Amino acid sequence: MQGGSAVVLNVNDNDASRYVVSRMLERAGFAVLEASSGQQALDLARASLPSVVVLDIKLPDIDGLQVCRRLKADPKTQSIKVLHTSAVYVSPEYKVQSLECGADGYLGHPFEQEELVATLRSLLRLSEAERSLRAQAEELKAANRRTNEFLAMLAHELRNPLAAIVTSLPLLERSAAVDSLEKTARELIRRQTTHLRRLVDDLLDAARVTQGKIDLRWETIDLNELVRRVAANAERTKMQPRNQALRLSLPATRMIVRADPMRLDQVLTNLLDNASKYSNSGDIIDFTLALTRNPQTGADMAHIVVRDRGIGMAPQTLPTIFDLFSQADVPLARSRGGLGIGLTLVRTLVELHGGATSARSEGIGKGSEFEITLPLATPDAHAATPADSPPRAAHVNARRRVLVVEDNRDAQEALQCLLELWGHEVIVADNGTAGCESAMGLRPDVALIDLGLPGMDGYEVAKRIRAALGAASPLLIALTGYGAPEQRAQALAAGFDLHIVKPVEPDRLSMLLEEYSATPPTSARQAASQEQAAAIEETATNLRSLA
Repeated sequence: MQGGSAVVLNVNDNDASRYVVSRMLERAGFAVLEASSGQQALDLARASLPSVVVLDIKLPDIDGLQVCRRLKADPKTQSIKVLHTSAVYVSPEYKVQSLECGADGYLGHPFEQEELVATLRSLLRLSEAERSLRAQAEELKAANRRTNEFLAMLAHELRNPLAAIVTSLPLLERSAAVDSLEKTARELIRRQTTHLRRLVDDLLDAARVTQGKIDLRWETIDLNELVRRVAANAERTKMQPRNQALRLSLPATRMIVRADPMRLDQVLTNLLDNASKYSNSGDIIDFTLALTRNPQTGADMAHIVVRDRGIGMAPQTLPTIFDLFSQADVPLARSRGGLGIGLTLVRTLVELHGGATSARSEGIGKGSEFEITLPLATPDAHAATPADSPPRAAHVNARRRVLVVEDNRDAQEALQCLLELWGHEVIVADNGTAGCESAMGLRPDVALIDLGLPGMDGYEVAKRIRAALGAASPLLIALTGYGAPEQRAQALAAGFDLHIVKPVEPDRLSMLLEEYSATPPTSARQAASQEQAAAIEETATNLRSLA
């Protein structure tokens, strides 16, 4: 069996020994390079990138151990296999030193040609396996990147038609339903659009989870209040329609934690939604918050348990229940819905809060129990609780001139109709160029601008409006399906005052217009900037981490 085209660098300062080893390698079919010193070996290795270096330990300048360390430390040469040889250092301690400094093999002189060639072929097989694994890893990284990009794009594309539907709902509800059938249809549309929006948000969050791009907005909160609020909402929206009951248990003491309340709300809502979804009509779901202690550190912890009596889980399901797109069961009918994303988000968000998650079930048909532990805040964190925000200005119903720059015709028309219903004057544009012209020529008070416009995108629109009008610019609001932190950072850097992800609730949009309509544009912009202070800090952190 021949060595093929593999190149071997033979390093030895003894001419006779080097000659003998080179002849062995050449007879086995290897291409051979030679070096008589450590520095010459390093230079040849970097220049020719051999497959293997047969490296004697005792060299006149740099010993073989140090040469090996340098080869393995250099990204250009670290994949080269190193076979140490020695006629002097043959005791076990030198073999250990050799392997610990990065060598892939060790032979003591004298050795036979067969032993040398067999060892080299073994190292070449290992090298080939490593190359294959690296290639597969690169393919997986590329596939993962494409998947994340697809999920983000899909979420954006789904948000456009969803925004049109959500915006149209108030238009349908201007008057009372004419009969029970119409009332049922309205309620169905509202429920299903809320559900669809949740699925879209989960899709985008899944992409953020896999990229490690979820960031938290920290506050000091009383967990009792958050749990009570989440329980009341879940009972009203999830349990009661399914004829289920929620049994809530809270401790008598306050449970102060440092957390992102919106993300903890998402965690607990996901768990209660799952418990309700996989339970039967008439079931009772237990939701418990208690004080416990970490057995290792002795620190006080918040202990949250959601227990249902529903379909349960098989033992083989439990180890993967928190994995992305994993579900306890996937029936053909898909009657219980979901994407298998929620529990992955639960685990990730809890871990970002310094906590832990676990799941238990006694088997199919015996219910499930999900447990969360979170560290309680230190006394210093209690003192650092920010003061309450100043009260907002009273809403003022004022007629404003609003520019809508949106290329999705349905979303544009729905938003125009809603704004006109509220009494505002509306100007529409379906591309960036027309949007700039309208902003500069008609001087609106507020501009709602989509980011994903054809030709000139929304970022460029904001930059041009801000450059042309300066302080006289309208209040610029990015109303978009792109909701990643880096996209929000880019929007704020381009000159937008607010960044709102579609579909925006009509009540929230009305509140924004009313709050900022009673103030001059400069004051409104300052108010908007204050509202976005936390977002700016978060996105600056993201940009620093991406740099």
